[in-house]
Amino acid sequence: IFYRPKDKIQLAEHAHQAFHLGGVGDHLALLNVYNQWADCDYSTQWCYENFVQVRSMKRARDIRDQLLGLLERVEIDLVSDRSNLDNIRKCVTAGFFYHTAKLQKTGSYRTVKNPQTVQIHPSSGLAKELPRWVVYFELVFTTKEYMRQVIEIKPEWLVGLRV
Repeated sequence: IFYRPKDKIQLAEHAHQAFHLGGVGDHLALLNVYNQWADCDYSTQWCYENFVQVRSMKRARDIRDQLLGLLERVEIDLVSDRSNLDNIRKCVTAGFFYHTAKLQKTGSYRTVKNPQTVQIHPSSGLAKELPRWVVYFELVFTTKEYMRQVIEIKPEWLVGLRV
């Protein structure tokens, strides 16, 4: 979703970090991006100013519209509260519980399901935070095994899941 032009790397990184304020985690930072874009009436100019890919944002809006249509079809009311971050994090945890990792004393993480040593990807808003427990979207291997799209969780959320 983010891009970094070679001639404006510092500006782009500064713009991207603004979405991560408060150590919210990458999923919530992406939600911040979408909500701010929506608040600006889905402005293409806003995307350029914030170094966000317009095509990716339009695709996200299309998917959201499809989901809203499905909710209407099965008569489920949309109830949303942007300020309830714990509920959003619990939902991410419920969807990706099998991608859980715990911080080790060495500063690296150990995945829970198939134990392996991993790190938070340097591009993550949590790369310098090192929360005790995280859920991640995917693992990528470059020089090390990295977790991408990371969000901090509370371990008790895992216990309460019905799977």
